Amino acid sequence: MEFFKLTPFEIEALTLSLKVSCWAVFVSIIPGILAAWILARKNFLGKALVDSLIHLPLVLPPVVTGYFLLVLMGRRGLIGGMLYEYTGLSFAFDWKGAALASAIMAFPLFVRAVRLSLEAVDSGLENAARTLGAGKIHIFFTITLPLIAPGILTGMILAFARSLSEFGATITFVSNIPGETRTLPLALYTMTQMPDGETYAMRLCIISVVTAFFALMGANFLSNKVSKRVRGD
Repeated sequence: MEFFKLTPFEIEALTLSLKVSCWAVFVSIIPGILAAWILARKNFLGKALVDSLIHLPLVLPPVVTGYFLLVLMGRRGLIGGMLYEYTGLSFAFDWKGAALASAIMAFPLFVRAVRLSLEAVDSGLENAARTLGAGKIHIFFTITLPLIAPGILTGMILAFARSLSEFGATITFVSNIPGETRTLPLALYTMTQMPDGETYAMRLCIISVVTAFFALMGANFLSNKVSKRVRGD
């Protein structure tokens, strides 16, 4: 039974990972829905460029994303420098920076899930409401949003699972600081670099797999429940 008991090191890494992942998802919801709506419903000059920029973190090496974050959001960065000077807020080498890095890496997955749901919505329902005098905002919150709820939920879980596994951008931007930025992937990396750390590395690997597995199982369960409620089953 001792094998299944989490050590303080593992609890610290797991707790931090969950905290970072939850915040990464939370800060992605509103801008993600907005970006998905624009890409799904609007045609404008440069749409392909915007689409490519949003999905760029999926194809870039994560270390590149982390380096750009360091340049932009570090204490001497173009944006981070002003934030630190005027507000005292710092992202570099802080758990908030880990959440930001995870959010950027997971953002394309969230946007894609919501966009697919938006494109699947029957526009006739929205047009019918519009002919009855409903405004755009009212239509979005009473018709569109409930219909795309399964897609939003799926995107949130995918983003959460992706954030749990984030490594490259995180270690580049916020380093590997115990208790502050050392999430599960970074803790696993730390153990692989230590003599006789194979046992701890395997335990952390199992924890990561189990956490991600239950996150995906939860996504499927909740998505099915929400879909049935939307359909009125």
